[in-house]
This record gives sequence, structure tokens and C-alpha cells, in this order.
Amino acid sequence: MAQDIVPIELGLPQGDVVTLWAPRWREDGEEWEAFLGHEDDLYAFPDAAHLAAFVRTTEEHDLSDHPAWHLVPALSVAELMPDEGHQYDLVGVPELVAEEPDTWTVNELADIITIVRALADVCELDEVHEVLNAADGFSVLEQGTFPFTGREGERLWTDMAETISERWDEVLDALDSVVTAPDVDEAALEKSSQELAEFQAEAAEAGEDADVDLDSELDAADDSEDDTAEDEETGQVGFWAEVGIDPIKIITDGHEYYTLRCYLDDEPVFLGREGKIDVAGSPRALAKFLATEDLSENDLAEVSTWSDVAAKATDGSLEIDVHADNTYVLQGLADDLGEGVDAVDPVQLDLAVELLNDAADWAGDEGVAEALNQSESLGWLVSFILAPDPTRMAPSAPFTAESAAWSKLVQDLEDRLNAH
Repeated sequence: MAQDIVPIELGLPQGDVVTLWAPRWREDGEEWEAFLGHEDDLYAFPDAAHLAAFVRTTEEHDLSDHPAWHLVPALSVAELMPDEGHQYDLVGVPELVAEEPDTWTVNELADIITIVRALADVCELDEVHEVLNAADGFSVLEQGTFPFTGREGERLWTDMAETISERWDEVLDALDSVVTAPDVDEAALEKSSQELAEFQAEAAEAGEDADVDLDSELDAADDSEDDTAEDEETGQVGFWAEVGIDPIKIITDGHEYYTLRCYLDDEPVFLGREGKIDVAGSPRALAKFLATEDLSENDLAEVSTWSDVAAKATDGSLEIDVHADNTYVLQGLADDLGEGVDAVDPVQLDLAVELLNDAADWAGDEGVAEALNQSESLGWLVSFILAPDPTRMAPSAPFTAESAAWSKLVQDLEDRLNAH
């Protein structure tokens, strides 16, 4: 994408629309921010093909003087499609704020409010600012979950949720009033629509090829086992889905651990009690532990389907099959964080953060949430890797302190594990 001009998607009552956003930049000693539009109108389009047709043929708009605008008309339709990090579901905000203020909910809401504030500033929508100033919670979202913890934090979140419930329609109406879909050149639209169709066809074909490759790998694996083993494996995958409990695998420096976790009312519950997670060094060892130990006091025993797990463990038919999404690789992340943003695998980090948060939430430990708060250096680095945003200042080296802080979180987790 052109430097500092970003395609974004806005979820509005009229539907999802795409436009361009130029986050704050400095020119001639002044600070500017703009969206694609003209005078009182915010230009928005039903898809990237219409957006491409417009930017390739129209010169009169508010971004034409941006220092990077000359790069935009040459962009492909695919490059003008907003990525996941720049898709803002404004209509879904009331539903979002009805959730508990966990890391993901707060971060998503913070991103939406950031773009809404920018729209209100650029389009001079005083009524939007009035709503956002009506509850203190809006102003602290960038600090992460920490402001919303404890009794005062609950009040802060509740006040903001009530404001959104009562007045969010005012925000949507104000934005709808300035959104305009301008006319686009028909010839340019025909060309860009064909470009979009070709891109979508290629993406679909790539997805089908990936599915074929995966199916081939699975078929090859199945061929190496007899029919009985095939049936048992298929049955076990279905079993864990039916009982709503997931086997998980944790890989740390030099060790592999297996345990169980589920979610009750969106709250994590682990195999364990009093903040200690029962783990084993292999799937077989975990199955043996489940079959031989008295787990009546275990937190998972409160799950309605636990008796099904206990029955299979007792008769020897329980198999521990860990899905890739439930494999958490903590090994090496501290060193990668020490090297900086580009050295870290964001998928690996995202999963690791999920595990650390889940374990801490289950144990009632606020240390992880505090360390990963964006006001802390580690939280700022982690959030920048997981949700890159050109409007935010990039963390700067050295990252020794951040690496050490991460290592402490991992060590605290390992101290929580009760190996059998």
C-alpha cells in the first residue's frame, strides 16, 4: 500500500463500504489527517473495484495533495482491499461491548473508537464527539484491559456500555449522513471489476489447491494405518468436539506438556485446581493420569460432560488428540522478542498470549494482564506485533527488558504446571 494511505472497511447500517484513510502526517510544520472525500462528503464504495475505478480516474478530492497520493492510482484492486486489521464493524459495537472486557474485546473496541474519532475530527461531527465524551471508558481503551479491572473498572465498562446502548445510533446516523458513493467511470469500473473477479477466482483456486494438498496428506497418513485405527481416530476427534473439552499441548524450552481445557460461559477452565494445572509429558501419560487419579475435586469435574471423559479414561479407550490450534509453542519466543518485531512469528505469539491469559484468568492472577497492558513496554511491543497500525509509533530497540518480562510470564506459567 502507498506509504501512509490505508484502505479501510466500515461496517455501517447501509452495509460494508470501503474507502481510504490517511493517518496523521506532518507537512510544512503542520499536522494533517484525511479520508477520501471532498468538502462535506466522505467517499465510500461497495467494493475495491469501485474504489480502484475512482482513484484511477478522478483527481478532485481531499487526498490529492497527500505526499504519497501519486502512488495510489497505480495500485491493484487486491492492494486496495482492506486487510483484516483495518475492517471496522461499527454496527456491531453494541454487541461487542456486551462481552466481558478481555484483551481481544478491548483491543477491537479501541481500534473502532480510534477510527470513529478520526472520522469525527475530519468530518467535523460534533455529535459523535459528544457521545464519545459522555463516558470516561472511551478515553482509556488504548490502555488495554487494566482500567476495566476491579470494582471501579467494572463501573467504567458498564457506564460505557450503557452509553453505547442508549446513544450509538447517534454515531451511526452522523456517519451515514456524510457517506456518499460518488459516480465512477464506467470503462474504468469494467476493467477493475474484471480484475477483482480474476483475483477472487485465483484466491478460490488457491484455496481448493490447499484443500487438495491437505486431503492428499491426510489420505497418505490414513493409508499407513489399518481401518480400525482410522475409525478410532475419527471417533476420538468427534468425541472431544461432543464433550466440549480440548486436549492442549504446551511446548516450552526443553519440555512438552499435555493437559485439558474448556470454556464455561467464555471463561477458561483447566484440568487442575487452586491455580495449579495438571499436566503430563505425553498423551499416553495424560490418559493414564485421568484413568488412575481421583479427580473429583478437579475444576473440570464441574463440567457436565466430564463423566464421559472419565468413563473413556477408565475403560482405556480415551485417546488424546491435540488440534493444531491448541498447540502452544512458547519455546524461543523470548529470544525472538529480544531481537525485535521482525523476528517474531505473530501466529505463534498470538497463541502464546492466549494461553498465558487463559491460565492467569483461570487462576485469578492479574499479573499477565498488567504485563501485557499497552502502557507497559512488553504490552506495547506485543500489541504492535499482533495488531500493526501505521498510526502508532513503532517500538524501538533494545528489547532486553521486554524479553526478560516475557520470560518471567512464561516462568510463572511453568511454575503453575503440576507435572504427573
